[in-house]
Amino acid sequence: MYGTFIGDIVGSKYEFDNIKTKDFDLFSSDCNYTDDTIMTVAIAKAIMESIEKDDDLKETIIKTMQDFGRRFPCPKGAYGSRFSSWLKETDPKPYNSFGNGSAMRVSPCGLIALSLEEAKRLAALSASVSHNHPEGIKGAQAVSSAIFLAKIGKSKDDIKKYIEDNFYSLDFSLESIRPGYSFDVSCQGSVPQALVAFLESTDFEDSIRNAISIGGDSDTIGAITGSIALPYYQAQLKAHPDADACAQIEKIIAQAKIYLPDEFIEIAEDFDTLCRKRADDFKDRGGKGYRRV
Repeated sequence: MYGTFIGDIVGSKYEFDNIKTKDFDLFSSDCNYTDDTIMTVAIAKAIMESIEKDDDLKETIIKTMQDFGRRFPCPKGAYGSRFSSWLKETDPKPYNSFGNGSAMRVSPCGLIALSLEEAKRLAALSASVSHNHPEGIKGAQAVSSAIFLAKIGKSKDDIKKYIEDNFYSLDFSLESIRPGYSFDVSCQGSVPQALVAFLESTDFEDSIRNAISIGGDSDTIGAITGSIALPYYQAQLKAHPDADACAQIEKIIAQAKIYLPDEFIEIAEDFDTLCRKRADDFKDRGGKGYRRV
């Protein structure tokens, strides 16, 4: 989840003041977490509660998102107007949105999943409570799928092929779109760009710099890119250890924690423990007999 947090925090400074360069300070006093981080934490919390209590996940997601939205009502950059109303409703209903809110909060779904099928199913469920337009579902599923493939050690070529075969064309470069790319909060106008920012990166920090450098909805593009890039580079480093690269990632995570409430850090760490335990138990059972989320 820290990939999401880091991309969000770094991009928050540039959401309404875009830059078109990779040469910038990752963190500064003008940075903070936004609704992207808040809702990602809410999804993770909902998944943990649903597993622990065997509750209906969809209802738990609605309850938890509203709880976090009401307790953190004024994030940097604010909530979108329609989503802000949804957070306050007594009986909230989906409103056919294809905004990138469904994709920026989906990382817990890909991280907890034990299969691509589960990654996509959880993503669709998490999106459908508000962003139930087909493009809203598609954006969430694409990101969750990429995260799942990244965490299990698939190559960038494999990830790109899967996304292109099932979701979006990625037949462009950041260099080709950077001059003319502008603010776009739709899934179809920001998720492919975030994916290419990951695919063109050389390491985790470079992925975040790529994402911010194209402009647009910088915090959300950064959050989506980071959500895929961190598990990818962590999986690569597990297979091919590099002490310097590991230290660089840990340093960036430590810097991001300075901006986060203790509650968010605790949930992220508990969720990471749950993901690891669930994956280990699944392997011990030979990939069978494990209850779906």
